[in-house]
Amino acid sequence: MNIQLPPGGILLGIGADIIEIDRIKSVMLRQGDRFVDRILTDEEKAYCSGMAHPHKHIAARFAAKEAVSKCFTTGIGSELGWKSVSVYHGPRHEPLVRLDEKGEALMKHVGATHVMLTLSHTENCALAVAALIRSV
Repeated sequence: MNIQLPPGGILLGIGADIIEIDRIKSVMLRQGDRFVDRILTDEEKAYCSGMAHPHKHIAARFAAKEAVSKCFTTGIGSELGWKSVSVYHGPRHEPLVRLDEKGEALMKHVGATHVMLTLSHTENCALAVAALIRSV
């Protein structure tokens, strides 16, 4: 078995978010592409649109962005925008975080080296937990 965990380190911040999937589905029905274009990167839109139930995956990414923003204690706003955080998948389909320039600058400012993320969803809710880590 060849399993490699991400590098460990010092936990600097932790954030979690849970959202009802129907809430995201309702916003998508009301706002259409405007909502998705505002919160997802092109990479995330391509991934979610290829799924049988895109709204579940969009909800998980919404929760992930909120959880990451809570790690930094900034929330979504001027210091970290919706598209500052992008969720993609690693070789074992594990969720990984890619930050834009604002996110990278914020990570450097707080002394972190990476963000760890886990996602989960049921029929009703999507959950994300993120941890801000400094490698030792």
